[in-house]
Amino acid sequence: MLDDRKLKVLHAIINSYIDSAEPIGSRTISKKYDLGVSSATIRNEMSDLEELGYLNKPHTSAGRVPSDKAYRLYVDMLLSDARYHLDVRKKNEIKKNMLKETKEIEQLLQNSARILSRITNYTALAIAPQFKKSTLKHIQLIPIDEYKILVVIVSDSGMVKNTIFRVESHIPEGQLSIISNFLNEKLKGLTLEEISYGIDGVVFQELYEYKNIIDNIIPIVSQSLEDIEDVDVYADGVTNIFNFPEYSDLSKAKSFLNFIEDKDLIVDMLLKNIFDDFEIIIGEENLLEEIKECSLITATYKLDGNTIGKIGVIGPTRMDYFKVISAVRLLSINLNEIMDKFFVE
Repeated sequence: MLDDRKLKVLHAIINSYIDSAEPIGSRTISKKYDLGVSSATIRNEMSDLEELGYLNKPHTSAGRVPSDKAYRLYVDMLLSDARYHLDVRKKNEIKKNMLKETKEIEQLLQNSARILSRITNYTALAIAPQFKKSTLKHIQLIPIDEYKILVVIVSDSGMVKNTIFRVESHIPEGQLSIISNFLNEKLKGLTLEEISYGIDGVVFQELYEYKNIIDNIIPIVSQSLEDIEDVDVYADGVTNIFNFPEYSDLSKAKSFLNFIEDKDLIVDMLLKNIFDDFEIIIGEENLLEEIKECSLITATYKLDGNTIGKIGVIGPTRMDYFKVISAVRLLSINLNEIMDKFFVE
């Protein structure tokens, strides 16, 4: 553990570097912060911090920049600081803006990502509910014409999947109503994963008289469930990366943009630790090579106590951690409250 003076010097360097994006020298710290020691002493402390792996010295500069190890120490101390608290007024302001879009969960998530990006000035990401963990709220089969049927699948989190499919022979509306009622009676409250594995056996055992009809319907319902499980990704503030000197190199910025546009990579990144309520991954701690110079701060959101998705911020390791941590936490708390208020029966 670092002694108090080294901690003060390190914190001063980190704060200065977050503000300026320029390597920090001892004279800058001496002028900007009243640490009660000389510039020479600060220089010696910086040399020690470099040897301990907390500072790096760019080849073209006499100053130093924080390492990932330094940011990790900084963040851990920030989170444990008793003075660190959530601003209730800010929370209520964020919630007011979020409530403008609550009719459907997709709108709520898009709005949440937009608000988070605006507050932090970084790129905000959100993934839609994990339907394998959600439960079925309702299935409805509706005739459109003689050979077309609309299947409507609604989850407990408010997500809706509509699929139109054709049948070879006409199915009377009364029979569709019987099948719809039966499916709701047997399947409501089950996860979509459970339904995908168990739907055939349940239906054929107890609704055998409609076997020929169900032969046509069950594959479509199963496919709808597979489609609805596909994770949607929402991103906002993607071009904010151009505001940071670290990404003035267009090839580097392009690499970041390509990563953000790759849905599979984003999903893998956000779902890696889906049940960690709050997570901060810094630089080299990222498993994906494309973002080893970035930090990722995420929080889960829940429905009726069950984790169903994640929202967060990604940006350079030279990130304003205090602002981003506060914003992600506040938005997550509000998102959980809104979800339970509007999407739980």
